[in-house]
Amino acid sequence: MSPILKSELLDMIARREGATLEFKQDQIRPEDLSKTIVAFANMNGGHILLGVADSGEIVGIQRANLQEWLMDTVIRQYVHPSILPEYEEIELDGKRVAVVTVPRGPAKPYVRKIKNREDIYVRYGATNQIAGREQAARLFGAGGLLESEKFPINGTSVEDLDKRRYSEFFQNILQEPQRENWRQMLVDWGFLVGDGEAYCCSYFAHALFAKRPGVKFPFASVRVTVYAGNDKDYDTVLDDNLDAPIVEYRGEDASGLVEPALHDRIIACIQPHISAEKLVGTTRKRILHYPLEVIREVLINALVHRDWTRNNHVRVVIYGDRMEVVSPGGLPNGMTIEKIKNGVQSVRNPNCARVMRGYGYLEDQGMGIRRKVIPLMEKENGTTPEFSSTEDTFTVILRKAGE
Repeated sequence: MSPILKSELLDMIARREGATLEFKQDQIRPEDLSKTIVAFANMNGGHILLGVADSGEIVGIQRANLQEWLMDTVIRQYVHPSILPEYEEIELDGKRVAVVTVPRGPAKPYVRKIKNREDIYVRYGATNQIAGREQAARLFGAGGLLESEKFPINGTSVEDLDKRRYSEFFQNILQEPQRENWRQMLVDWGFLVGDGEAYCCSYFAHALFAKRPGVKFPFASVRVTVYAGNDKDYDTVLDDNLDAPIVEYRGEDASGLVEPALHDRIIACIQPHISAEKLVGTTRKRILHYPLEVIREVLINALVHRDWTRNNHVRVVIYGDRMEVVSPGGLPNGMTIEKIKNGVQSVRNPNCARVMRGYGYLEDQGMGIRRKVIPLMEKENGTTPEFSSTEDTFTVILRKAGE
């Protein structure tokens, strides 16, 4: 990490405290400082300026062994799992200011250990707050400690699932012998979760196999919006929620597609808005602006890898010059856009992915972006797909040729 310049430090102080910046005097109690370190590590990281008052006044640090105190007393005793921040001291007007740079933690959730409690803190604006139930669940999921796809949907039962679909999965995909009662298989696979007496459908089972997933689990449906121009406005050509199981139903003999999967329904819905008639030889044909394999791959990825703790729809947004697919939830711990481009695999919902691989929707190596999306767009469309990630969403942007 490059040393922080005096001018950069002055700029930070001038910006005031916020989501990634906090001022502290070095006489702060270790349990209070650890709260900020935990909150930054659980969110997007940040800088703690020790020796700066809340008002922004530079008061300087007095503690001679501040770095050792930070590591041995604050982090070792109060922060779990341990995290190693960057530490640097800068002199301003004869006063020392310590800049503690806390990275975005790779092993969420981080907790403050105090009085036999482990409190999870997150950063909102310029404050540290105890994580709520949903935020804590996201942190556990991001750290790979919780399978949110197996969360139960209260008020559901096996009757909400389409027996044709799940029995087809067991018989034709897994090659299981036919059974009169599939309940134990549903439980073993995490499709049904409960205490042994009352079972509910899990998130991913409902999305995969429910007759109408969006009825009892609204965010399982996909919102499709089409704008006439290149920006969001009130003049929409189409704005609808598509509600269907993620997997197809192929029929008892598996000889052909009987009921399409959700991604195929989406493609059928948006096809008139992402295509144009062109003369091919002597015949006029409707040609897609984007390769079909790319569209299918992007849609399936958005459905399979979404964060189920986020109460948001997968969104497909069509503009005049581009198509955007937005999946709820940022990248899992340790993943970056560059890693995705290079084919590095990290599966947020391994059980859902396992089912989708069985149907042939996903590649085992997780190389769809590297092998399909990027090269096909560059070869057939002449553009490079764009990827962006925030804490809340992962977005893929496909642009029309020449735009």
